[in-house]
Amino acid sequence: MLVLKEDKILYKKSHFTFFAPIFASKYDRNGSIFASLTIVNDAISVSIITETIQQFNTIIMMIKSNTILKTAVCAAALTISLSGWSAEPAGLVDLTYAAEKAVPAVVHIKVRTNSQTRTVETQDPWDDFFSDPFGFFGNPGSGGGRQRRQVQTPPREASGSGVIISADGYIVTNNHVVDGADEITVTLNDNREFGARIIGTDKTTDLALIKIDGKNLPTLPIGDSDKLKVGEWVIAVGNPFNLNSTVTAGIVSAKARSLYANGVESFIQTDAAINSGNSGGALVNTNGELVGINAMLYSQTGSYSGYGFAIPTTIMNKVVSDLREYGTVQRALLAIVGQDVHNYIDAQKAKGIDVDLGTNDGVYVSKVEDNGAAKAAGIQEGDVIVSIDGKKVTKMAELQEILANKRPGDTVKVGILRDKSKKEMTAKLKNAQGNTDVVRTADLDVLGVNLKEISSAQKSQHNISYGLEVIKVSKGKMQDAGITKGFIITKVNDEAMKTLDDLQRVVKEASTSDEPVLIIQGLNPAGVKKYFAVQLND
Repeated sequence: MLVLKEDKILYKKSHFTFFAPIFASKYDRNGSIFASLTIVNDAISVSIITETIQQFNTIIMMIKSNTILKTAVCAAALTISLSGWSAEPAGLVDLTYAAEKAVPAVVHIKVRTNSQTRTVETQDPWDDFFSDPFGFFGNPGSGGGRQRRQVQTPPREASGSGVIISADGYIVTNNHVVDGADEITVTLNDNREFGARIIGTDKTTDLALIKIDGKNLPTLPIGDSDKLKVGEWVIAVGNPFNLNSTVTAGIVSAKARSLYANGVESFIQTDAAINSGNSGGALVNTNGELVGINAMLYSQTGSYSGYGFAIPTTIMNKVVSDLREYGTVQRALLAIVGQDVHNYIDAQKAKGIDVDLGTNDGVYVSKVEDNGAAKAAGIQEGDVIVSIDGKKVTKMAELQEILANKRPGDTVKVGILRDKSKKEMTAKLKNAQGNTDVVRTADLDVLGVNLKEISSAQKSQHNISYGLEVIKVSKGKMQDAGITKGFIITKVNDEAMKTLDDLQRVVKEASTSDEPVLIIQGLNPAGVKKYFAVQLND
């Protein structure tokens, strides 16, 4: 081991058999190499990339002039540590440590969605022959031929992967893996099975947190995906095609990739093979740390073709923390509509318009929402966002990733270009409802009513196919809105109300939206159609 201390090289004399060259590189704070050292047998090659440093030259001269020292550093198994230098034998990357750490903590998730009764509309095949569009028989426009009928959907089973992040059984996976599930079964690498429950889901990032009842479960330490470099080796661990505990390897192909599949995304792209069933599995660095949750593949065939994408832990950490604490994500918004600068410039060029924004990187602001953080900060349409809190922003995905770690009420410094001049604005971030309050998901309790699905007799009486009857009203939001016992709810926010689960889902979605209101339509006991607006927040 060589250590630089007070401009002296201390070394421990050892005997080694040389079998491979050694390379050493010096990095600056931004991760760029500015000096490198190559030693092959007795030949020492020095390559200065951008600038020389006195310390570096001193080290090289000392190595050249010291035969014993030169022999020591040429040992393939020797690691050089020279004031922050990193050196390793040239050769293959060993991923066995990462695999051994990751495999026990990656689980197989099976979901089951029960059979459901749905109402569908069908077209009468004889309509073209017997319709009366011109009113020859006194009924113009009749014979639409559309009929309602109920169909029974078959049970659905699907599978995916998940990552254990706590010894007591919290597991991260994708929202699309567990969305709509009635039953969730988790199988560990040692074949133990557990039933799981959903703690919370976030469709915007395609992440979900589920829980099993276990103790001393194997976990995967969480790394910092910000520190990943393009070209760095990673492994993907999951259960593709129900092949349990499959490990594939590749490199980081790109970072902050947008696919326009989710509301918030800044994917890590990798060429490690990701297939159906890998969703929710782990992307792991060579240190055995979780750096991403595998989410999707890009392919024209539906199978792996070299492009896999993972949600970085920088986004995952905040989502998981919020789901555990609040049941929903506390999402901080700048409240702008924008796009990558280079995409904006290309779009303008296609129209024959030359644009000079003073940069080809950043986020072009095409709209500023009223009552939002950006508006209050003075950000205007046509500005280009180039940094947040001093961190460079080159595209929308990077802006989303930074904001995904913020909470409503946080203050950020927004660097912009306006007319090619640099400015810095201070913005206090808000939630989707335009304030800084904690957003919590509402459940049916806040409505203050008891409901049941309507009977067949009620369907015939009112000529409807579905609905939820209010059988009891107590203090709550529906009483405040004027809804009384006996009212039949048919639609809420334009969605059909066939089961209590339908209402629960709509209430949950509305309570965290920018318009926390339920627009309820239905029939009173006399069969008269009525509409009510139910405000969910205070």
